[in-house]
Amino acid sequence: MATAGNEEQTLLPGIEEEAEGMEREMESEEEEEEEEGMGVEQSEEEDEEDASEDERENEAEIQRLEEQLSINAFDYNCHVDLIKLLRQEGKLHRLRKARQKMSELFPITEEIWLDWLKDEIRVTEDESDREKVYELFERAVKDYMCPEIWLEYVQYSIGGMGAQGGIERVRSIFERALTAVGLHMTKGASIWEAYREFEIVILSTVQPPPGSVASKEQQELLNTQLERIHKLFRRQLAVPLMDMEGTYAEYSDWADDGVPETVTHQYRHSLQQLEKCKPFEEALLVSEPPKLAEYQAYIDFEIKEGDPARVQIIFERALAENCLVPDLWIKYTTYLDRQLKIKDLVLSAHERAVRNCPWTMGLWKSYLLALERHGADHQTVTDVFEKALNAGFIQAADYVEIWQSNLDYLRRRVDFSKEWSRELDELRAAFARSLDYLKQDVKERFSESGDLSCIIMQIWARIEALHCKNMQKARELWDSIMTKGNAKYANMWLEYYNLERSYGDAAHCRKALHRAVQCTSDYPEHVCDVLLNFERVEGSLEDWDAAVQKTETKLNRVNEQRARVAEKEAVLARQEEEKAEHRRKAKADKKAQKKSQKANSTGDKRKAEDEDEDEWGEDEGLPSKRLRGEEDFGSTATEEHMETESGLFSRRAPPPRKSEPPSFHKNQQGLSEAPRQPQEQRRDEDSVFVSNLAFNLEDPEGKLRTLFQGCGTVQQVRPVFTPKGVFRGYCYVQFEDRLAVSEALKLDRQEVDGRPMYVSPCVDKNKNPDFKVFKYKTAMEKHKIFISGLPYSCTKETLEDLCKQHGTVKTIRLVTNRSGKPKGLAYVEYENEAQASQAVMKMDGTMLENFTISVAISNPPSRKMEDKAAPSRILGASTLRQPQGARGKGRTQISLLPRSLYRQSAPDAKAENGTVSVSHATVTDGVHEGPGATSLDTQTKPLSNEDFARMLLKK
Repeated sequence: MATAGNEEQTLLPGIEEEAEGMEREMESEEEEEEEEGMGVEQSEEEDEEDASEDERENEAEIQRLEEQLSINAFDYNCHVDLIKLLRQEGKLHRLRKARQKMSELFPITEEIWLDWLKDEIRVTEDESDREKVYELFERAVKDYMCPEIWLEYVQYSIGGMGAQGGIERVRSIFERALTAVGLHMTKGASIWEAYREFEIVILSTVQPPPGSVASKEQQELLNTQLERIHKLFRRQLAVPLMDMEGTYAEYSDWADDGVPETVTHQYRHSLQQLEKCKPFEEALLVSEPPKLAEYQAYIDFEIKEGDPARVQIIFERALAENCLVPDLWIKYTTYLDRQLKIKDLVLSAHERAVRNCPWTMGLWKSYLLALERHGADHQTVTDVFEKALNAGFIQAADYVEIWQSNLDYLRRRVDFSKEWSRELDELRAAFARSLDYLKQDVKERFSESGDLSCIIMQIWARIEALHCKNMQKARELWDSIMTKGNAKYANMWLEYYNLERSYGDAAHCRKALHRAVQCTSDYPEHVCDVLLNFERVEGSLEDWDAAVQKTETKLNRVNEQRARVAEKEAVLARQEEEKAEHRRKAKADKKAQKKSQKANSTGDKRKAEDEDEDEWGEDEGLPSKRLRGEEDFGSTATEEHMETESGLFSRRAPPPRKSEPPSFHKNQQGLSEAPRQPQEQRRDEDSVFVSNLAFNLEDPEGKLRTLFQGCGTVQQVRPVFTPKGVFRGYCYVQFEDRLAVSEALKLDRQEVDGRPMYVSPCVDKNKNPDFKVFKYKTAMEKHKIFISGLPYSCTKETLEDLCKQHGTVKTIRLVTNRSGKPKGLAYVEYENEAQASQAVMKMDGTMLENFTISVAISNPPSRKMEDKAAPSRILGASTLRQPQGARGKGRTQISLLPRSLYRQSAPDAKAENGTVSVSHATVTDGVHEGPGATSLDTQTKPLSNEDFARMLLKK
């Protein structure tokens, strides 16, 4: 017992230890599980935090877009971004409101409609919701002709065929779809096939079970359904559609008795029509959107064919991709008004036209006429007119014309046989409102009323005189017309006179003509003739005498005014001729001066000076005393002489400086060797002028010869250097053939060592001083856009990728300065005006690399040619460096010549101190200059000290 007790005592601690170890293991496992659970919870919490952060960012962006739309509800892109974000966040209620608001302002694209319809279908629960979806489909098919939306519509309607009248409703929608898009050559077949599949399914439901005999009623239903399917096959095979062969083969297999001969004949005719249309369909297939030119050709072809249904379908296809082209809408609505004349179709097209292009007045005007033509109620016409006033036309004259259209409509409503009517009061109120609207709203926006000739007031006055017999009101209106600046025009007075002649009396006619003679300034003779002819028919002798006296007085005054104007014009013409003669004389003098300087070398001049000194007997050992400025003048003349073309015609180069440029010795060698070579005759018509080259360009002659070698045989390259042998950045390239010049001009703006090279025709500025070359147009180019605000790092490739989304890009020009650095500007040329307009609307105000770009139609300002009063200095001309004042002041503005020695220019030449003074010559630093001065070797001997002393003593 004791032993057993001891064993128990020894076993118990071991069991307890094992139990404690197991508990510790279980606790550690529980801790690990808790840690793992905590880790999972933490990761879930992190995911939730990330999701909530994204939601907060999206919500902030949604609020920003909604606030922006509250400021400008017509921001199309803002609507699209808001709808995309709301759909991403799944906020159906707000998404529905955003879509609704956008659809009220703009026609919605196919993609947005399909997303909207699918979202609404997804949440449809009961029959009432289905009706709302049906209404949404009806709105969707009205915006654009879209086969995809119609296919979605018919498939959705099949889901409700179990309701009462559901099958007939499905058939009705199918028939409307075939009318709308069944003639679509590439996508219409899908509607036909869906319709046939639907009828085949219905056929399977009316067939009797296998082994049973159909009753008479069942047989009738079966025959009717079979006839429906046969009819669908026949109708489809009569329409030219893609893959018609497959449909014909399917019908051949399906028909037990074979294809009827009439159906085969229709099928062959459709195949012939398909072959005619295939070139146009292939052109649409390979061309890039919006394919306006291809659609225009297709439309013209269908109009020539004369099938109204096919013309309508091709118009609808074109408008689906070119909805912002007003001319296309005008062409479509005009065709419907004149050919189809179906009320619902015509009015629907007009409504869609003004929704897509509300800024086009012509569309609104056609819409108002169509409403009146099809008997729309007065309130509808009025509502459309009020919308037109708020459409935002681009010129004041558009408002005048839309008001005229409305006033014409209101006038046609009035029954003028009644003395008074509500319609007449409405017409008069509309006339008064139109005048106030043009005077206030239109003038405030455009700074003009748009009705300078007061056409609306003229129409009102004629209506009052003709229909209402109210000449008093008509005269008041014409008095108001004349006070608006129209009294000086003869045609306005004659219009008023004709009104008085038709509906007034002779007294008022005479009064109107007398006022016309007094006020008219454009055609007074005509008004005077009308007055005299009137008095011949209506007037007494006193009236005739008064008319003759008034007309003679008026014509005498007019003739005096014309004589004064003619005299003033003659004086101005003489002044212009004198200026032109003076310019020609100055050019001739400078040309003669330049030729004289080229003929006399520097060595010859020095030899002439030595001979003069020997002749006067001055000591050769003493240095001759020269006046201040003579040395500078000589160096300037030499320096200017050396800047002539290529620098190869100078006879002496200046001494080299310590720091010569790298190409100095090479250029100096060319300068020294050039006189030994015979100079080839210069031909400007075979040459081009190349400028904006780098001053440090190595071997410019060799590089340019290589560059222009592809244009034609280069006869010579004449680079121009400074006297120090530094390249001046421009040169002349002469070809053997004149045809090479046009090829060389194509290299204009090509980069040479990182700078754009300018290539222009070589023109003698002495013969054509006003010749200017500008490569690009300065008038408006509607097919080209101007982009500003581009980042300086933008390349042609980047810009082309951005612009080609809106049309076919023909050329891109990045504007740079002379050094080749971009200015942030560019011109992009599109294939047509429509593409350029679309690019402006889509790209203006967008971001490119964090830069907001501005896009507009290219309309650069005209380049004004400056008419300089004095001709520019010719290279090599002997002119002084400093401008001279009235007393010959130099750089310090202090006259170094005593006043007693200063002589004003005299009209007659006078010999004094052995020097002949020339008219208008001035004494400047001891050198005579003026129109009579030519060159240094023709000047007279300068004054000596004794001569100056004698002149100082004279009082």
